[in-house]
Parts: sequence; C-alpha cells; structure tokens
Amino acid sequence: MDDVRASSAWVASRSSHVVVDSLGVEKVVENIGSIPRVKWDFEGIHYFDNGPLTVQYLLVLDALNFCFWPDADLNYDHLASGLKEALQNDKSVFDADRLQKYTGPQLRKLLKWPRPLPLEDERVRLLHEVGFELDRSFDGKASNLVESCGKSAARLVALVASHFPGFRDHSLYKGHQVFLYKRAQIFAADLWGAFEGQGYGEFNDIGSITIMADYIVPAVLQQIGVLKYSPTLTNKIEADKEIVPGSEEEVELRACSIYAVEKMRELISIKSGKQVLSVELDLWLWSFGIQFPSLKHHRTLSIYY
Repeated sequence: MDDVRASSAWVASRSSHVVVDSLGVEKVVENIGSIPRVKWDFEGIHYFDNGPLTVQYLLVLDALNFCFWPDADLNYDHLASGLKEALQNDKSVFDADRLQKYTGPQLRKLLKWPRPLPLEDERVRLLHEVGFELDRSFDGKASNLVESCGKSAARLVALVASHFPGFRDHSLYKGHQVFLYKRAQIFAADLWGAFEGQGYGEFNDIGSITIMADYIVPAVLQQIGVLKYSPTLTNKIEADKEIVPGSEEEVELRACSIYAVEKMRELISIKSGKQVLSVELDLWLWSFGIQFPSLKHHRTLSIYY
C-alpha cells in the first residue's frame, strides 16, 4: 500500500490535467463537522451470512465490479443485488468449478439482465480466472485466501493482485509505474465493512487501505473544489468523450484522487484528534456521489473500475 500512496503522490506532483487544490482541501476539511459513518450495506443490496459464503460472494462481486456506464440503465446495485439473489436461490452458484464455466448469456441470466453487459467477455474471463485460481491455490474457497493473509489488509491486497491478474491495477505515467489496485482494495474494504471488523473482516492494518479510485470519487472531489481540471479535460468530461485507459488524463484523475483524500484524511485526523480511515472517507464520498445521477464523471473503458 506504500506503493499506492507513493506513486499517487508522484503523479500528483507532476500532473498537468488534474491539480489537487491545497486550499480547496483545507476549506473542505474546515467545513466538515465530522465524517458521517456510512453503513457498508446501507442500501440492503448485498448478501451476508456471516460465513465463508459471504467471502466467496464478495470476491465474485469485486471481480465483476467495473465499467457500468456504457449501459445507461445498469449500475452497481444491479450487480450486487443480482448476485445476492442468485446465491440465495442456489448456494453452489459461485463454487470455483462453476465459475470456470459461465458464458456471457449465463451471466446475464444470473443477473436477470436483458442484454449484453458492458465488457461482457472480460467479465466472463475474470470469473473463469477467479474460479481457476481458487481451485488451484485455495481449495476452491475465497475464505482460505482471506485466512492466509494473517489479518493484514495490505497482505490481502498483495495476495489478490499476485494470484489474480485481472486485479493488477497498474499504469505507466511518464515512464513511472503507478499502483492503484481499486478492486483488490475494495475486496478488503468490503470484508471489513460486511463483517464489521470481525472474523473474516478483522484486519490489524485497515488504515493501510487508500480510497478506491473510480469514476464517482474524482467527480465528487472536483465538485467540492478539491480537484481542479484543465479546460481540455473538463470539455471531454462534459461532452461524454471517452478518455483512453492509461492516458495521462486518466491516470491523473485516479492518482490525484488518492493523493487528495490522503491529504484530507491527515488534516481531519489532526483536527479531530482521532484516526480517520481512508476507507470511511471513500464510502462517504461514494455514497454522496451516487445521490446525484446527473454528476458528470469521466468515461474510460476499463476492467479495473
């Protein structure tokens, strides 16, 4: 996780399309009374049984948790609740051997979605990858993967990224490698939130997790004055033009968001005298952003977020 923070700071110090406004960060922190604690499953859309099946569900969920915007009617809620219902109807639906066999139409049927999913072939490929590697290395169970991390969220992120290539959220920026790990981090964050820091969600270093750099959080940060965009980038976002994955603009949007929230977290902790977790800030910013469907976000076809 030090690599995520360090490489994001490196990008922020050299960015030209996205700027972290220090005064904007200070102003937002000044105006925050306290960070509202947002309940992990505040919408009631996730499966939870307090056991290994929940861990399996969350790994499958986070393997598929990316790129909804090409279908204007599709969102994260459809994915989370669709997988929940499928698991409630059939407890073996996410067994490792079955994950390796799903087709696109079968995944659609699972989610009760009437047409091809955005990046459907990639979603199916990632299901196969998760099933294969769980079978090969963890006796088919995501709970064994979590138990092998020794209650370390940072270790879990590293294990997920090393075992599952589809979670290796890296970019190159001006010849420098940048580590973002959105979906690997959100798996750890989901476990912590779902299990309320106990059992499979107990991590001694949950503070090591950064925000999960996606579409919504940068848009919220820009809206509240923490991030400032160049006119060119602003025009692209306003016009719904696609931004190429791995481009300087795209990497800056994500890396600067991580860096900005780390700065917010530090100032809030100083102000309150208490540790504030980036994972809590992420959930707060994201839950704020999804209340405004008209909020303009960047558009990038990517399996990483």
